[in-house]
Amino acid sequence: MTVGVALNATDTDNQIDASVRLAEEAAAAGLRSAWFGQTFGADSPQLAAIVGRAVPGLQVGTSAIPVFGRHPLTVAGQALTAQAATHGRYHLGLALGTKFLTEGGFGLPFERPAARLREFLTALRQLTETGTADFHGELLTAATPIPARVPGADAGVPLLVAAMGPQALRASGELADGILPYLAGPRALAEHIVPAVTAAAEAAGRPAPRIVALVHGVVTDDVDAVRDTATEQLAFYEQIPSYARVIELSGGKRAVDVAVIGDERTVAEEVRRYRDAGATEVVFTGTEIAGDADRLRTWDLLGSLAD
Repeated sequence: MTVGVALNATDTDNQIDASVRLAEEAAAAGLRSAWFGQTFGADSPQLAAIVGRAVPGLQVGTSAIPVFGRHPLTVAGQALTAQAATHGRYHLGLALGTKFLTEGGFGLPFERPAARLREFLTALRQLTETGTADFHGELLTAATPIPARVPGADAGVPLLVAAMGPQALRASGELADGILPYLAGPRALAEHIVPAVTAAAEAAGRPAPRIVALVHGVVTDDVDAVRDTATEQLAFYEQIPSYARVIELSGGKRAVDVAVIGDERTVAEEVRRYRDAGATEVVFTGTEIAGDADRLRTWDLLGSLAD
């Protein structure tokens, strides 16, 4: 199983420099991939390209770019540039986004997100695989009067989706290469998410999808204090219907209930549970929550579990 981490270097004097340093530490610990979130700050494909260029051999990815407020032509250009910069080690993650950030940030109505995702993926697949597009959908148009090819990225870009709901899972199985579920515990993966996306991929004649499970967790001895902090940090997700649903399907009531916090044995057992539930890759997020010592302790354990 490939094991990676999400890097969060926002609390620093220079996010780019700090991200490269963290990526070097992750690679030294034996981790296979580094992932970067996307909100309104750093451009995650550009950050991934810089990190991937600086740390050869480390897979890098974006998890995940919301489809509202973006266009397939510009996202394809970003992704193909990152792919060329890293010589084939970049993975593009997309997300539906949330009503709060879409309407509050972009001033766009959060309407028909699953339909927009489907059109976005269709156009993006054309662009990343061929460097051209001639897509005219109901919500999006993407055409290339001049080529959009990026030399060095001719093999394309793996497309993943932060999908957990039925419609997004169906679109991802049919049109993407895999999914990036977050706060979805092993039970939700095994009973709901993996079967749905796998069935959609099979029906579309596509290969078995990658299941890149994003897990919020850390190795620590100060379990109670860290859990209290995680409860506060993750409470935002409890207000988002898609996350609230998957937390409940996982057997939890609050987001922290699906976090993995404990000693090495506890965390290793949980990683194996994700593998048994169908995860092909596990990416830990929030490993900085308890400080550098516990972050490095977590990374050393995860590196030892990577294939």
